[in-house]
Amino acid sequence: MDVAGKGVDAGTRALLLSGAFGGLLGSVPQEEFLSTCNAYLRRGEMTEGFVTAVHLALDLTTGEYMVTSAGHPPAAHLDSSNGTWRITQARGIVLGVVADLRLVPERGVLRPGDALMLYTDGLVEAPGQDIDYGTDRLLGEADRLVASGFRAGAADLVRVMQSDADDCALAIIWRA
Repeated sequence: MDVAGKGVDAGTRALLLSGAFGGLLGSVPQEEFLSTCNAYLRRGEMTEGFVTAVHLALDLTTGEYMVTSAGHPPAAHLDSSNGTWRITQARGIVLGVVADLRLVPERGVLRPGDALMLYTDGLVEAPGQDIDYGTDRLLGEADRLVASGFRAGAADLVRVMQSDADDCALAIIWRA
């Protein structure tokens, strides 16, 4: 989740919303999670702008997953059978703006050796450059980790990609 704004106010809002969304996480079906978060935001007094979010539901036994995005950068999936990263097609509008998000989730399977990468826009955005350039750069840097695995890779990727943004975060889920 990422909230609009910067500094202490945005950080406080993100912390409050993460608590609220955390409470919703276990109480609604995974397919309804982001829509329920959207409804929660729309019930409140929206004085602080919008919220982006990505939701990953992963079965740790089978590797089956569903990723849903609400205005957040798309997740990337590494297919270990051919060593390539693919941007997922999960899409949706930011939370808190419209009643009907019309989310497009993506379902897939994380096979042994595969990885999923979730990241914030601050990691791939740069002033004056298209966000696709930053995403391509991130995937190129992530390619270096494919041969050695991802045990310490997320922190290294954040260091390499980090800009002046205050929301440079990355999570890699690797099925060893």
